Amino acid sequence: MMRTATLRRWYLIHRWTSLVCTLLLLMACLTGLPLVFEDELGDLLAPHVHPAQTTSGASTASLDRMVVQAREIYPALHPYAIGFDDDEPRVFVNMTATENPKSISEFHQVIFDRHSGVKLEEPKSGSSVMNAVLELHRSLFLGLPGELIMAIVALCFVASLVSGTMLYAPFMRRLRFGTYRINGPFQLRWFDLHNVVGIVTLMWMLVVGTTGLMNTLATPLFRLWRMQTMPKLLKPYHGKTKPAHVIPVDEAVRTAEERLSSMEVASVLFPNGAVGSPLHYVVWMKGETPITARLMTPALIDVETGSMTAARPLPWYLRALEVSRPLHFGDYGGTPLKILWGGFDLAATLVLVSGVYLWLKKQNPFRAELIEDANAPTVQEAGA
Repeated sequence: MMRTATLRRWYLIHRWTSLVCTLLLLMACLTGLPLVFEDELGDLLAPHVHPAQTTSGASTASLDRMVVQAREIYPALHPYAIGFDDDEPRVFVNMTATENPKSISEFHQVIFDRHSGVKLEEPKSGSSVMNAVLELHRSLFLGLPGELIMAIVALCFVASLVSGTMLYAPFMRRLRFGTYRINGPFQLRWFDLHNVVGIVTLMWMLVVGTTGLMNTLATPLFRLWRMQTMPKLLKPYHGKTKPAHVIPVDEAVRTAEERLSSMEVASVLFPNGAVGSPLHYVVWMKGETPITARLMTPALIDVETGSMTAARPLPWYLRALEVSRPLHFGDYGGTPLKILWGGFDLAATLVLVSGVYLWLKKQNPFRAELIEDANAPTVQEAGA
């Protein structure tokens, strides 16, 4: 049986951790709902040109030719990265003016058909509606400082869930699980609604809270990995300058595919002294199953010799981060799981709104009830 003093401590933890995170958590719930359906809404809000229908096993076009076309369109820019669409045979050639762009608005993208090499479109530079929603959800438009603020919010959210569970257990000693006193006073019904919906969605909120915390730490964790890994890998190249002759990107991709034959290409980062290597293509490879497709392995391809100098899987904490990303938005099981995630998101919003209402009622008559419930008889004991 939990002591009254212990219960009071859990009550204070639950109250203040909830208050710290509620407003930003409400924002996260409201922006998270459209992000769950990002693919569907993206096609609706920003329809794109679809590539031509092809038979399975069709050959792919030259990536170098696509880069040349992109340079003709944006002669003042240089290629930064190449990405590949997971759903359609499309190739994204991203052009920038600097090696270390600070925001998505600095990218200029040209999209090609992967099989024919035909240019499909040039999306307008700048942030789309869904990108803006994602930036608000992830960083409050503040970059790394905003991500760290959201990390604190996620941590407080998890603490409020744990403390709320510790309060709910003694409270339910004299009530049946999931009790909602429909004939009680208005404030009591809000209190029961907060408890019932909260306990029913507890596991989902814990999953989303912990994966959200991991996602907010993505930027510093990747920076930590680069600081620890890249200097060791590039030590043999210290003092070397970029050669006059650089191998084609097609050759770099072909080398990575041959050496890592059980994987497929996810993206290619061009030689870059800011976030990669000035003397290598970084070819990011991924697995071919739904789970391993989230586990990336960077392959460093020497721009002069075309040889693969390193290919090491990401450390465990970054692999855990990559696996957690789609789980946060319910992106593992198609539309049915997205609908379930959307329903849970609305339920979590209801928990937050009811919690705000109860807090606004400064004179909460149920605080005493919670404390008394620590020593109240259980349902079974009362019946006996």
